[in-house]
Amino acid sequence: MLSSVDDVLWPSRIVLRRIAQHIAGDIVMSDKPGLALRKWREIFAASQVEVARHMGVTSSVISDYEKGRRQPGSLFVKRFVEALLEIDSERGSPVTRRLARILQLHYLGAVIDMRDFEAGIPLDAVINAVQGVPVNSYIPQELLYGYTVIDSVRAIMMLSGNEFLYLLGSTTQRVVVFTKVTTGRSPMIALRVSTIKPAAIVLHGPKRLDPLAIWIAESENVPVVLSMCSSVEELVKRLQKLSSSPQGVG
Repeated sequence: MLSSVDDVLWPSRIVLRRIAQHIAGDIVMSDKPGLALRKWREIFAASQVEVARHMGVTSSVISDYEKGRRQPGSLFVKRFVEALLEIDSERGSPVTRRLARILQLHYLGAVIDMRDFEAGIPLDAVINAVQGVPVNSYIPQELLYGYTVIDSVRAIMMLSGNEFLYLLGSTTQRVVVFTKVTTGRSPMIALRVSTIKPAAIVLHGPKRLDPLAIWIAESENVPVVLSMCSSVEELVKRLQKLSSSPQGVG
């Protein structure tokens, strides 16, 4: 159950994106996409007129697609799903909240940002982006394909051990960034007990790490980096810039 604080933040941009991807995938993979369009419109209790208005088309266009007289392309599906989510948001997001529970997306309440890179990024570029200082030796052999930025306090309060795996997103070849860290012990213990390890970890907050955290980093052979960014906002902004530029940021 979400707390009152969570209710203010829910559904987050990340949750909305996951739900949109789920709906769009269901439509695209359907043998009868027109019927899938109608199904989702009815799930959101939206009329053809409402959807058409949000999409900037006429209701007859929506009718044509639903009846199979037109075949929806990816752009149409994207706009259609966005229209449903916008309509639901105007009503207080009741359907979105229900779908989030059904799809078990509550763990994303601990996620500040989660993105995939447009191309593989070397670890050194990530270290540069987060103004990082490595705390253990590493061999930058593999490319990274995304990042997850986590509010470590919310993660401790909201997640079970198994749900830590969900934070890796679509690939384990990503960097997991823990913010609001004090000594680094809790995130590193989470790494220790996890059956699947991220390719690298960034810690934001501490000036010095707990000796146990350093020992875990060495024993798990996972690169750990201290970010010296002045704020979480700056950290996220620099990672977002990196995600759209394979050359990295200065």
